[in-house]
Amino acid sequence: MKSFKPFGPSLGKGRLSKKIVKCINNQIDKSVVNKKNDYSYKLVSQIKNEIRLSNKFIQKNLSKELIKNIKKYLIKSELNKVKEIKIINLWIVRQFKNEYNPIHYHEGQLSGVGYLKIPKFMTKNKMVKNKKIKTNGSIDFINGQKNFLSKSIYNLIPKVCDLMIFPNYLMHTAYPFNVDGERRSFSFNAKIIYNK
Repeated sequence: MKSFKPFGPSLGKGRLSKKIVKCINNQIDKSVVNKKNDYSYKLVSQIKNEIRLSNKFIQKNLSKELIKNIKKYLIKSELNKVKEIKIINLWIVRQFKNEYNPIHYHEGQLSGVGYLKIPKFMTKNKMVKNKKIKTNGSIDFINGQKNFLSKSIYNLIPKVCDLMIFPNYLMHTAYPFNVDGERRSFSFNAKIIYNK
């Protein structure tokens, strides 16, 4: 886990183990979306297939690795008085051709996204009125406004196993792509309990 500041708040970028990615993908591949685990109605996205994972599955397979990475991010961000980290919620985002996630922020104190599948040639550019689309399938983190010597957008082209951790209030958006295939990720929100 490395921590860096492309603008005001710091971002954390780490790697998920291939074992965790395989475990989650296997769980999703055998899941049937029903009213019990459909999470799309709670989210702002223009994505039809978002799935809530069970607390039992999260505790058994994900919590330990996520909390370990969150602790590293907090230490590198010079926040050391942490008593406990609680994962508030976690869901899967199955994004397909032309779907997107508009600019939004999350609840809790920290949020994150982990990448599980990326379609082949997702970032392939199509010419649109002589302009190349440079953001296909990428994610933008947005803070403040562009000023002299101050950036306001950090763009990431995700790769399988990438894990990003950031403050819940940091605005972000996931762009559509124009190839067949699935961009699969999970998102989560976490709360920090401090030592007195």
